Amino acid sequence: MALVVDASVALSWCFRDEQSDYAARVLRLLAKETAVVPALWLVEVTNGLLVAERRGRLSAADVAHVHGILADLPITFDQMTLDEALGSVLDLGRAQQLSTYDATYLALGMREGLPLATQDEQLRAAAARVGVRLVA
Repeated sequence: MALVVDASVALSWCFRDEQSDYAARVLRLLAKETAVVPALWLVEVTNGLLVAERRGRLSAADVAHVHGILADLPITFDQMTLDEALGSVLDLGRAQQLSTYDATYLALGMREGLPLATQDEQLRAAAARVGVRLVA
């Protein structure tokens, strides 16, 4: 079965001081499962890496290494329509007090019936409220 993986999990794979047992379990799952992520994931992860590089947490060589690791993962990118963005995503953001970024992951999980992997507590709580399974 596929799973939705948000940027909080993916970025924790990139930083030794942010690694968690949870993120490691999700990464191990990807040895046999596929991740489905919104196209937004690319921008969020890239921004996290750029900010880390600017702050001296990663070098350009580190970012290139992370690129290679992420490129080898079984990740499928979902494309959202304007109607979805201004429909279900906006509605979820309003109803669950989420950013549209987080609501995008939740809407994808709802639409595809997939469990969500996130370390964001507010997003985890919203997923539980709307019946989206969480990766344990």
